[in-house]
Amino acid sequence: MRQAKTNRQVHQVRSRPGLKTWPSAAVIRVLTTFLLVLASGASHAKNVIFFLGDGMGISTVTAARIFAGQTAGATGEEYDLAFDQFPHLALIKTYNTDAQVPDSAGTITAITTGEKTRIGVLGVNASVERDDCAAALTNTLPTLAELAEQKGLSTGIVSTARITHATPAGAYAHSPNRNWESSASTPDEAETLGCKDIALQLIEMSHGDGLDVILGGGRREFLPIEADDPEYPSRPGLRDDSRNLIDEWLVADSKRQFTWRGDEFAQWLASNERVDGQLMGLFEPSHMKYEADRRRDPGKEPSLKDMTALAVKQLAGNEKGYFLLVEAGRIDHAHHFSNAYRALTDTVALSDAVQWSVENVDLTNTLIVVTADHSHTMTISGYSRRGNPILGTVETEPGKPILDATGVPYTTLSYANGPGYKKQRPNLSKIDTQDPDYQQLGTIPTQSETHSGEDVAAFAVGQNADAVRGVMEQNRLYNVMYEVLVAP
Repeated sequence: MRQAKTNRQVHQVRSRPGLKTWPSAAVIRVLTTFLLVLASGASHAKNVIFFLGDGMGISTVTAARIFAGQTAGATGEEYDLAFDQFPHLALIKTYNTDAQVPDSAGTITAITTGEKTRIGVLGVNASVERDDCAAALTNTLPTLAELAEQKGLSTGIVSTARITHATPAGAYAHSPNRNWESSASTPDEAETLGCKDIALQLIEMSHGDGLDVILGGGRREFLPIEADDPEYPSRPGLRDDSRNLIDEWLVADSKRQFTWRGDEFAQWLASNERVDGQLMGLFEPSHMKYEADRRRDPGKEPSLKDMTALAVKQLAGNEKGYFLLVEAGRIDHAHHFSNAYRALTDTVALSDAVQWSVENVDLTNTLIVVTADHSHTMTISGYSRRGNPILGTVETEPGKPILDATGVPYTTLSYANGPGYKKQRPNLSKIDTQDPDYQQLGTIPTQSETHSGEDVAAFAVGQNADAVRGVMEQNRLYNVMYEVLVAP
């Protein structure tokens, strides 16, 4: 069996066929905390860590679980990701008000505001049609982060995507078009009416003192076209209004600190003391690297786990509590490219971040929720033997692939559509389907693989986690977190 190795820390395998094993320390901790919460009769926490795997449907969770287990040397199917160990679980309906298959803007709005809305809009209600600036100005919805800031809590966003991208923007932005990330992508007429681009909304956030921790990608949305990127001098910013929003954010408060350097981030993380002031780290002009490619980055950008760890360290200094949104944004991008390897490695990276949180926060006063905004068209099919490489071809025995009706092997993972479509299916016996760059085949030719509309899972542990149960409308996750952050 050939299985690509990664350098990440893998979780302890809980069981193997024929072996008696004990639950991992993390499992014991989760269960113990669950019992303590029940015994205490406490109804509220003060902290929420909300993890979102963008595009992390149930098939992705299953395949990533197997992938992680096989990377650890097991057969894979028996393995657990960190959130598989959580005691509370629900299925989440993901549709938008005008779409059977949703996008990330409408879904994050449902989660962060408590109202479902249209596809493609952020932080506004369903009466706002896409691109309607005038309607957006009078139909905004307060977000959990804004409400938390008004109450004096600390807030933060972490993402491997641009922090102006749909999911992280759902914490702070109100826009009739998710693509209005900078002045260059925002129509002049909309700006004249008073609609601000998403990057500008971030630095001018008026609730409380604004977000306290901002970590992710997306420098180009904050830099003018006259300014070169600090890491890639040949790539200038995108803003056409001559404004350097990073400088403006720093000037507004002398204690604020900014970095694009991985080594400076590492110093912040390694310090025993919290950084005195609000933090912004933007580690790429656009999206951050995939986890599979991150260690080859000359800028040494941090992992999702390390960004989560720094954010929690900073936010936990507020005795009133905090709200942290963490997005593994590039799971979605890899799926759109029909590249299962990078989708799975980024899912495992999310699990690593969740694992760190479980091991390092007080679950008696913290709620942790893990979910997805939507799914993708990737499926797990065929009749593979137990332990067959999840990225490999379908085999009943090692070296004996099952053949399709045309007489050629096929992979366990495939997509219903996408750029992996081939007019004539190749003979996969001559192709390494476990190569990180391999594109899984798609049934229907589309330039980009699409989202899918089935339910996604939500996993929860900590205070008020028992409210995550059954089949839930996506906007009800807002209520679960609201009861922790705002209601007490």
